[in-house]
Amino acid sequence: MKIAVVGLGYVGLPFACAIAKKNKYQLLAFDINIEKLNQIKEKDCPIDDLQCQKDLDQIDLALTSDISDLAGSDMFFVCVPTPIHSDHSPDLSYIEKAVISVCKVVSKDAIIVIESTINPGVCDEIIIPLIAENTDFVVGEDIHIAHCPERINPGDKKWNVYNIPRNIGATDAESCKKVADFYRDVLDAEINEMEDIKTCEATKIIENTFRDINIAYVNELAKSFDVMGIDLSKVIKGASNKPFAFMPHFPSCGVGGHCIPVDPYYLIDRAKKSGFNHSFLKLARSINNSMPEYTVDLLIKILNEMGRSLKDTSVGLLGLSYKANIGDLRESPALIINEILLDNYADCYIYDPFFEAMSSCDDLQQTLERSEAIIIATNHKEFEDYLTAENLKKHNIKIIIDGKNCLNKEEIIDAGMLYKGIGK
Repeated sequence: MKIAVVGLGYVGLPFACAIAKKNKYQLLAFDINIEKLNQIKEKDCPIDDLQCQKDLDQIDLALTSDISDLAGSDMFFVCVPTPIHSDHSPDLSYIEKAVISVCKVVSKDAIIVIESTINPGVCDEIIIPLIAENTDFVVGEDIHIAHCPERINPGDKKWNVYNIPRNIGATDAESCKKVADFYRDVLDAEINEMEDIKTCEATKIIENTFRDINIAYVNELAKSFDVMGIDLSKVIKGASNKPFAFMPHFPSCGVGGHCIPVDPYYLIDRAKKSGFNHSFLKLARSINNSMPEYTVDLLIKILNEMGRSLKDTSVGLLGLSYKANIGDLRESPALIINEILLDNYADCYIYDPFFEAMSSCDDLQQTLERSEAIIIATNHKEFEDYLTAENLKKHNIKIIIDGKNCLNKEEIIDAGMLYKGIGK
């Protein structure tokens, strides 16, 4: 079989590597980014994925930026981003362009598999009409469409492209089984064949919306318990020993990544077009979007109690990535925190070991030397290891805003510094 993977980002590149490692398919991996393709040729993984880097060291991927090279492929796997616009409406332009490009080279009996995260109805309402407009084929008769929503957890040492269970939906049962069997051959995970595409599309959306809602719940609890003088982290620890009907989620300075802060908007938008208002999901998004400002407000409140303002205060912003120990800026709340600090005329010093070019300091120690207050926006291991009460006091740090609740509150307070966590 000839296989084409369209898009070599966090989803497409690990999957392409997994296919190549089987050494039984004629694989061609496509991307429009020439610089990225050159990087992959040099076996330098352009994404933060240790498993993918290991795979690249073992294989030689056939790469192209010429869509015509994909002609004759039996299966096309579309793995392009589906972000949101500034007004939070879904941005389907990447997937529309990718599908139109595939239409130029798709042949009879081929299957186009959408891995990108999409809201329920996109295949039926957008993808299939696009194919009808750009080819002479009838979907379901001449060619077929399937959907297998990606499940990637960047930086996770346990769960990767090989072992995360997957769901498959398609225009017909025969195509669904054919695609599912391909995944079963390439991956080691459980592959679930679903009844239809729309149901399959909905699975990924509700997975991430579930997390967004629960994170919003604990973020609001953090605000509530703060005014009541209750340490939420201890409450969650106590509640977690219930062996059923409770799943711990934890508050922080904001929600980042490509999925959790994005996918709910896809469902909100699609439901609105059908006449339904997702007020609960909107509220969850509003709460989580408020956390960067709330984090800075914790610092402002302490400064005001000292008779000072944020203006001209030297603040070290530790971390830019949305997640610990990886270099990923997608929807990172740290970027918003930085904007708020600058809007309030703070003297902001940034350090993230994964983004040296965006850092204004050379290392963590220099950041601490220049700062009287710090905001921890990413709990990188380097920060957790070094930011002890002793080291913070040595650098004369006066205020610690722990946006990830990763430091020892009691030791810091005992050392004479001012500490505020999120609900802690």
